[in-house]
Amino acid sequence: MIRDIVSACLILLGSLLALTAALGIVRFPDTLSRMHAATKPQTFGMSMILIGTLIKVAGHADSGMLVLTALFTLITAPVIAQRVGRLAYREQRSGEELLDESQLCVQRREENKNRRAQG
Repeated sequence: MIRDIVSACLILLGSLLALTAALGIVRFPDTLSRMHAATKPQTFGMSMILIGTLIKVAGHADSGMLVLTALFTLITAPVIAQRVGRLAYREQRSGEELLDESQLCVQRREENKNRRAQG
């Protein structure tokens, strides 16, 4: 009974964190903010969901897969976030402002039009 309650609480809290990550990706204005929303709460939420599931299925053969999934998520998320952050930093063009993806697309289109017109 107590295992079920703890498991349900962890799964619910993890799901809420994953929901906030999804909302952050939609609502935040720039790449670095979106990257933060996609990695930090999403990874922690996923870990909480997997721990809650591990508590629920303790002793089952699938427990090892849950542990491997958690480890894979914790190992790959920071690497992906670092690569996206580095790319966003390199694409930054106007001082300390971070460009939105739509602004980058418009700038690239204009640059390509200018190159075609000149060449």
